[in-house]
Amino acid sequence: RSGIEHPTLGTLAPCSSSAPLIKLGISWRRNGVLVTSGLSDYNRRLTVLSPAASDAGFYECEATLRSSSVPSVSSGAFLHVLEPPQFVKEPERHITAEMEKVVDIPCQARGVPSPDMVWYKDAVPISPVKMPRYRVLAGGSLQVNGLLPDDTGMFQCFARNPAGEVQTNTYLAVTSIAPNITTGPSDSTVIDGMSVILHCETSGAPRPAITWQKGERVLASGSVQLPRFTLLESGSLLISPSHISDAGAYTCMASNSRGIDEAAAVLVVWARTRISTPPQDQSVIKGTKAVFTCGVTHDPSVTVRHVWEKDGSPVNAQSIPRMRLDPSGTLHISQTWSGDIGTYACRVTSVGGNDSRNAYLRVRQLPHAPENPVAVLSTVEKRAINLTWAKPFDGNSPLIRYILEVSENNAPWAILLANIEPESSAVTVSGLIPARSYQFRLCAVNDVGKGQFSKETDRESLPEEPPSAPPQNVIASGRTNQSIMVQWQPPPESHQNGMLKGYSIRYRLTGLPGDYQIMNISSSDVTNLLLEELIIWTNYEIEVAAYNGAGLGTFSHKVTEWTLQGDVHAYINSYFLLTFFFYLILHSCIHVGYVSGLKKFTDYYTSVLCFTTPGDGPHSKPQHLRTHEDTPGAVGHLSFTEILDTSLKVSWREPGEKNGVLTGYRISWEEFNRTNTRVTHYLPNVTLDYRVTGLTALTTYTIEVAGMTSKGQGQLSSSTISSGVPPELPGPPSNMAISNIGPRSVTLQFKPGYDGKTSISRWQVEAQVGVTGETEDWVLVHQRYNEPEARSLEVPGLNPYTFYRFRMRQLNIVGSSPPSQPSRKIQTLQASPDMAPANVTLRTASETSLWLRWVPLPEWEYNGNADLVGYRVQYSRTGSQGRSLTHVIADRQEREFTIEDLDEWTEYQVLVQAINGMGTGPWSQPVTGRTRESVPSCGPTNVSAFATTSSSILVRWFEVPDPDRNGLILGYKVLYKEKDSDSSAQFWTVEGNASHSVQLTHLGKYVLYEIQVLAFTRIGDGRASTPFILERTLDDVPGPPVGILFPEVRTTSVRLIWQSPSQPNGIVLAYQITYRLNSSNSNTATVDVLNPSARQYMVTALKAEMVYVFRITAQTRKGWGESAEALVVTTEKRARPQPTSRPTVPQQEVRARRVLLSWEPGSDGLSPVRYYTVQLRELPHTNWTVHSASVSHEASSYVVDRLKPFTSYQFKVKATNDIGDSEYSEQSEAITTLQDGNIVVHISNSNTPTVDITKMFFPPVEEKINGILLGFRIRFRELLYDRLRSYSLRTITSPSTTWTELTGGSLHPVSLSCLADLSKHKRYEIRVSVFNAVGEGPASAPQEVFVGEAVPTAPPQNLAIQAATATQLDVAWEPPPVDAQNGDIQGYKVYFWEFQRKNDTERLRTLFMPEGGVKLKNLTGYTTYMISVAPFNAAGDGPRSPPTRGRTQQAAPSAPGFIHFSELTTTSVNVSWGEPTHHNGILEGYRLVYEPCSPVDGVSKTVTVDVKGGGPLWLKLKDLADGVTYTFRIRAKTFMYGPELEANITTGPGEGAPGPPGEPFISRYGSALTIHWSSGDPGRAPISRYVIEARPSDEGFWDILIKDIPKEVTSHTFNMDILKQGVSYDFRVIGVNDYGYGSPSLPSPSISAQKVAPFYEEWWFLVVVALVGLIFILLLVFILIIRGQSKKYAKKSESGGCCQRSNHSVLDEGRFPALELNNRRLSVKNSFCRKNGVYTRSPPRPSPGSLHYSDEDVSTKYNDLIPAESSSLTEKPSEISDSQGSDSEYEVDPNRQKTHSFVNHYISDPTYYNSWRRSRTPTPSHLAPGSRAPIAGFSSFV
Repeated sequence: RSGIEHPTLGTLAPCSSSAPLIKLGISWRRNGVLVTSGLSDYNRRLTVLSPAASDAGFYECEATLRSSSVPSVSSGAFLHVLEPPQFVKEPERHITAEMEKVVDIPCQARGVPSPDMVWYKDAVPISPVKMPRYRVLAGGSLQVNGLLPDDTGMFQCFARNPAGEVQTNTYLAVTSIAPNITTGPSDSTVIDGMSVILHCETSGAPRPAITWQKGERVLASGSVQLPRFTLLESGSLLISPSHISDAGAYTCMASNSRGIDEAAAVLVVWARTRISTPPQDQSVIKGTKAVFTCGVTHDPSVTVRHVWEKDGSPVNAQSIPRMRLDPSGTLHISQTWSGDIGTYACRVTSVGGNDSRNAYLRVRQLPHAPENPVAVLSTVEKRAINLTWAKPFDGNSPLIRYILEVSENNAPWAILLANIEPESSAVTVSGLIPARSYQFRLCAVNDVGKGQFSKETDRESLPEEPPSAPPQNVIASGRTNQSIMVQWQPPPESHQNGMLKGYSIRYRLTGLPGDYQIMNISSSDVTNLLLEELIIWTNYEIEVAAYNGAGLGTFSHKVTEWTLQGDVHAYINSYFLLTFFFYLILHSCIHVGYVSGLKKFTDYYTSVLCFTTPGDGPHSKPQHLRTHEDTPGAVGHLSFTEILDTSLKVSWREPGEKNGVLTGYRISWEEFNRTNTRVTHYLPNVTLDYRVTGLTALTTYTIEVAGMTSKGQGQLSSSTISSGVPPELPGPPSNMAISNIGPRSVTLQFKPGYDGKTSISRWQVEAQVGVTGETEDWVLVHQRYNEPEARSLEVPGLNPYTFYRFRMRQLNIVGSSPPSQPSRKIQTLQASPDMAPANVTLRTASETSLWLRWVPLPEWEYNGNADLVGYRVQYSRTGSQGRSLTHVIADRQEREFTIEDLDEWTEYQVLVQAINGMGTGPWSQPVTGRTRESVPSCGPTNVSAFATTSSSILVRWFEVPDPDRNGLILGYKVLYKEKDSDSSAQFWTVEGNASHSVQLTHLGKYVLYEIQVLAFTRIGDGRASTPFILERTLDDVPGPPVGILFPEVRTTSVRLIWQSPSQPNGIVLAYQITYRLNSSNSNTATVDVLNPSARQYMVTALKAEMVYVFRITAQTRKGWGESAEALVVTTEKRARPQPTSRPTVPQQEVRARRVLLSWEPGSDGLSPVRYYTVQLRELPHTNWTVHSASVSHEASSYVVDRLKPFTSYQFKVKATNDIGDSEYSEQSEAITTLQDGNIVVHISNSNTPTVDITKMFFPPVEEKINGILLGFRIRFRELLYDRLRSYSLRTITSPSTTWTELTGGSLHPVSLSCLADLSKHKRYEIRVSVFNAVGEGPASAPQEVFVGEAVPTAPPQNLAIQAATATQLDVAWEPPPVDAQNGDIQGYKVYFWEFQRKNDTERLRTLFMPEGGVKLKNLTGYTTYMISVAPFNAAGDGPRSPPTRGRTQQAAPSAPGFIHFSELTTTSVNVSWGEPTHHNGILEGYRLVYEPCSPVDGVSKTVTVDVKGGGPLWLKLKDLADGVTYTFRIRAKTFMYGPELEANITTGPGEGAPGPPGEPFISRYGSALTIHWSSGDPGRAPISRYVIEARPSDEGFWDILIKDIPKEVTSHTFNMDILKQGVSYDFRVIGVNDYGYGSPSLPSPSISAQKVAPFYEEWWFLVVVALVGLIFILLLVFILIIRGQSKKYAKKSESGGCCQRSNHSVLDEGRFPALELNNRRLSVKNSFCRKNGVYTRSPPRPSPGSLHYSDEDVSTKYNDLIPAESSSLTEKPSEISDSQGSDSEYEVDPNRQKTHSFVNHYISDPTYYNSWRRSRTPTPSHLAPGSRAPIAGFSSFV
């Protein structure tokens, strides 16, 4: 690298090489360019003379070796040339400038490198950072802003670089000048809304301050700036936009430190000329008048000119008589025709501004008549005609429909089809009547009206067909015994299908498969026929058909009729059936009905009514009639008295069924079975007895009596009697047997009882039905008369699958016999149900379901197993030929069913039948119901749309398919919205079902719309049609471009940007920009046209600080559209706008959902405001939300909508211009919106359709209240649906539209039961709305209700309960009060449960008849039940009555719970038992019976022990025989004994029990005895303990003395105090293991229980004491001896008596009863004695009560030995204590001191059986301590 500072000489280093110079080639290059000058030394040196800046660069030397392939080498270096600074521009030596001006001091220099410029003032460096008014410009010059006096001084400029430095200087002098307005404001005129600049240019130093004033008000200055008034930099005043109020004088004042200057001008503001009432699109009917208004508002001083154009051409109203132009600009066009159709434009011109508006005129007229109508018979469909035509001119209005009229058989014209789709050109008319001629004509209909009818088609005749309906009202009646009269009426005229030629009658025997006999009538006028030569008293089935020229029609339904009996010539039905007629005028036919079951010769009043599903209509006027006379019934109570050998008296009563006027009586008698002896007498009608004489003694006679009327002799009453023998009551039948059991009958065989010496006149069969016990009521089920020889009877009329028990009685003239013995219980066989469910009703439940109710079958009608009883529901569309659907309900108690998944608004027919395991019952009468009206399930079909103008689309559609209408179509809604738009769709409503097209207007231009059509019913909107129909409106001139901004503004140029129009209304082809000065006197404008892709535009050569108005317009193929306008000020002094004033809301502008917000704009910062943003917040919330960010820049007020009523808000506003956003204004004061009446409520849906108008509605939620609620308003109306039929077309009219209102003030959920005077069984529609102080809200969606029965609101009254038996309670009640029944009571539900066990035992008995009582059976005996009854009707269940208490009577208890055996030995056992499961009363005790299963020693003895209740449930039995099996039977007793419980037990050790221990021996020491033994065989298990038994040696019974002796010991010591003194005892030992008691050991030797006397009772002790003691002591000893002897004697006298208390164990188990002989003395050796108060033996204690022992063995087997006696046992209380670690049994009687004896009840000596008595009350029942629980494994139950 080389650097040259002074440009004189420059030499580059030589380029050297090692090669010889002659072979070396060297070249130089600068920046790649070959250098040829300055070379020397074989080109090895390059010399640059006088180097300049242009010589700088990269120099490279390259060396090559000639004639060699060696590559060249190179090397290079940079050359830099430095130039010292040189001034290019220097300041003048002296500069003068005014204060506050800006002065530039020039100073520019050049050099290499570029020199740095440094300024000094007064030799001090200038720092722009410290002195911001000083600024060094880019070229090096110094700029001083806002000159001040201190700026005077010397300024120096230095230019420096590495090559050197230069400097220059100047002197700056600052001066001041008084202000002077050089160009003042001039008087100006401006149009309202435009901008205006009032000029005010000044001079002076310092620069004068400008202030603008209007009067005394300062508009703009350096510190003040009002909105719309802007002080420009030049001092001029910009008013933008101008207002009318701005007119006046303005003053410009200039001032500085040297003085003041001012100037004034006047501003005139004209009102802008605007079209305030623009013309509107017109659609007029041809020949009418069209009026286009063009109202203008303008300044009064401005002249306005109106110009009208049509399709771009001027309209000369003066030359066209039909047109007239008013001075106001309104254009009148009369007698409009199609030539007037087009676009009319009103253009207004004036100096106050121009304006124009467009409107379109459409002239409509009636459509022309359809052309070329042709009618031909259909070849595809019978009874149909195909009609075609050509589409006519639509009259400039789309066709809505065609109307087709028909003339049938030259009858007047009638509308056949009134709504043929406008697109159709053919239709098939079906459902015509054969053999009739038809002629058709059509007319078209548009929105103008109905056009002319087409010419008539040729008349077409349909061929004749056989009659399609049978003759009507066919009836038959038997005239004689061989003839039947048949009558009928012709088929309906519409079904005759031609001229009737006659009738065909066929008949045959009913139920037989024979062929029909046919009779023809060849005249259509004959409508009756007498069928003769028939069989006597025979049933015939008869059918009638009509025929015409095409053949025979359908036969009528079969009617059956009987010929009369042989000897009866009157009408047979005259006695049994009442025929009545009534006339229905509408159909001109007679209805015939038969009433059977009437009484003969009885007066009746008849009345006829019509009924429908909801109920009965009014009765007709009653008609009086009487049934015919007939023979009488049997006479009553035939009896015989005063019976003698040759005479008797016969008495009777008048017949119960006279059947006419009695004329007398006939009496006859004859010897039994000898008719030749008959004697007959006729008696007058007042005679009721007769003495029969001339009889033979002791002869049997048959006597008959019958009544007489004019019709003959009545039924005979007969009986037999023996003369001289008075009759008696008969005896009962016997030997009754049952056979041939069927579902409804059985056969009874029997043996007659004693006939009472006269013939049996009647047999009666009584039965217990549904037998559950022996206490059921006997009811009469069958009677057989006058068959005295009968030996069997068939009992008909029974209920299937029912239990019966029969008995019989036989009756003679004296009376009835006693009943026979009841038969066995039988059950009839099952059968299918006989009856259908009753009271079947069908109600609407929802849009897709029906609610079916019925009364279930009574239990006696089940006819089979109740678990298999159910119901089958069959339903189908009314009139549908398709398959019916069925549903099976398995619950026999079910009485309602909801049929679901049905079609909306469809009528269904429903039947119900009962089913059981055997089959199905009959169907109920069909009921019909219609599902609730719903919304259509699909949209209209064939929806089409086409654009008619740029803002309208014509939409057409076809009707909703009939299956999907789901109700009455009330109209249509056309939904439309812009495609791909997020906004919700708009809708256009078309009321009614007649119009199927609509013109959508006011649409966006050239916008693609999505269009759907939906139909709506009374319920709401249906589904919209699918898919969307896309249609675009026609194009038009575009809307204004949007988003105009000026991002760059200079004093002479601006750049603006914009966006394409939001409403392009077509394809934009170009943009036009027009701009001019915004002043009223500026008439020149610059226009430029840009391509459609342009979005910005640059304008230059503008005037500084002027206001320009820019207009941008877009163009489509329809022309230039509306322009967008924006203002701009050509100044660089732009800033963000100032905030607006605090927004205010005038109270008068506050509404419920909107307010008017006003503000004053702030300064726009010399950049016009483009838009405003409004924010709001809902108090008390703190979050602000943007309501709108596109409020017009011209606005100073804005309507804030979409607010909530009765809610507080605050608002704030900000402005936005080209620079940015202002700050938000201060928030407004809190504003509360008003209340609103738009309150929405909802009605809750009822779950049941049989409502009592108790639907509830719910008030709106709090956020939708919109104020303070005041009340509600209910509207309801009856829904009426009328059907009209016109050929095959069926139309349903709209519902009634008359609403009834009910207003209330309650705000709680309101029950609509307050709606009074509603009709029962009517359908109503209900709407509810809520109102507040402002008004009423919208009504709720309609809810359909059915006014039926309501559930009962009160329970039954006076509930009474009577105990009938132990298992039955009779419950009776009275119905609820009439006003609380709310309909017909259908039955009652009886709830009953055991007292305090409701959850476990509650049962339900349902009565499906409104009965007043029930018998509750199969209850538990002597149990308290709680019973409650609830009524129900068709609407549901009513409230229950308060539970009432009742108790069944006592009954026999159930068997004891168990029998248990324990402590089983060879001779004793402990028996215990459990209480009965069901006491069924108060337990009085138990009876225990036991006996050996086989005789013992040849004797089988049965022992009965009665144990009174309330005590322990166990008994110790002793002295059983070893190895014997005993049977024990026990039963409990209330007032009677219950069933027995039986068990067996075998005495002796069981298998595995221990063997006998070794023979015991006894040692004695003092009063203690020790028993020793040795261990024996332990058995199958180790010994667990030992037991010692004892008995008196004189053949007493073994009893346990000590038990629970440990198994380890082989001896046991006990005190003799537990034994009875002076009695000898035997002892034995028994081992016990897990298998039970073992075999006892051999008895020990007998040992006496006599104690040894103590030493102090010995004689020697007394002698020693007497000798040693003193006399006093001797005296004392003597006294003691005397007392001791007397005590000894007292003990000995009581040794056989009762014992005292002791702490030793007793022998028996605690609380076993003691048995005491009452009247029999036994040996004292038979009992253990008591010593020291302790019982030494406890006798057996069988029961807490007295035990009754009966000697069944003695009384039954030993009658020859002793008389039967019974014994009574008494009970002894006992206590238990422990002694020496062992347990024993004892009894304590602290009160008894007398001697007594004990005996076991099982003593073998019969003389011991005697009465036993109870000694005292038992102690409470519990096991005493020390007693043993029974050992498991020894119980045996049977």
